[in-house]
Amino acid sequence: MRVLSGVQPSGTLHIGNYFGAIRQFVKLQQDHECFYFLADLHALTTVNDGGQLRALIRDLATAFLALGLDPQRSTLYRQSDIPEVLELSWMLSTVTSMGLLQRCHSYKDKVAQGMVPNHGLFAYPVLMAADILIVQSDLVPVGKDQKQHLEVTRDIASSFHATYGIEVFTLPDPLIMENVAVVPGVDGRKMSKSYGNTIDIFGPENQVRKRMMSIVTDSTPVESPKPTADNALYDLLQVFAPENDREWVRRAFAEGGVGYGEMKKRLFGYFLETFNDARRRYAELKQDPGEVERILLAGAERTREVVTPLMEQLRRVTGLK
Repeated sequence: MRVLSGVQPSGTLHIGNYFGAIRQFVKLQQDHECFYFLADLHALTTVNDGGQLRALIRDLATAFLALGLDPQRSTLYRQSDIPEVLELSWMLSTVTSMGLLQRCHSYKDKVAQGMVPNHGLFAYPVLMAADILIVQSDLVPVGKDQKQHLEVTRDIASSFHATYGIEVFTLPDPLIMENVAVVPGVDGRKMSKSYGNTIDIFGPENQVRKRMMSIVTDSTPVESPKPTADNALYDLLQVFAPENDREWVRRAFAEGGVGYGEMKKRLFGYFLETFNDARRRYAELKQDPGEVERILLAGAERTREVVTPLMEQLRRVTGLK
């Protein structure tokens, strides 16, 4: 099966990104033909500094590779290196109703958060549909709350088929990632760059330790049992602790005798155990940006080989050729 997903280069990767998506991406490449792209065109709706965007793209590509994405098994590419995506996006926009776009949750949510609505934000789902449809993907990994994104893509593809009287697109199915961990931030809310509560995977070790020591906890005495409900530290320990340490975590909270400070130090140790290899690989790749660029260009070449037959057919269907 062909799998596709994309990630916006909008900031440094944090542990929520890894446990929420990237860990699953790495696992999927073992059994599927995977295409993963850096959504730099989408990022233009929020990043308006060219130098910053270029740096974010390089950093995200480096992080993906360091975390286990294998360019021999997966195709990693930069969205803007596939100009056919924009061509297809325009084709799809001509068969997409305004009402469909107005109903999209992501648009309504961002406007509600105070973002000034512009065409890029409004038409975002059409570009996303082009990303998905252009590689004829069978499966798109999504969380349960993201199913609408794929439903919109299927609706747009179906509208194109109805308009031109021919079926040219593979209608993708959602690959619901059931066991995705919801990772809390240091303040207890869901970890998110917009909340400023993240723990960066590749941040300096002293900064990561400082962030973990800042995790919000209550004033329960060391000797007393600790509450687990809505407890960010407990939830993070559950995410990180290896199987043979789960019982220690349970007893530390249920029986008392362990202070929050000691628990945070234990959490930091688990973090290093989980990401030390990736952090070393990240540091190596940062010293060799030419290798990262080579991988991205090779991925783009492979992707364009895949999309060319579809685009030639679409140009004939629409009368552009």
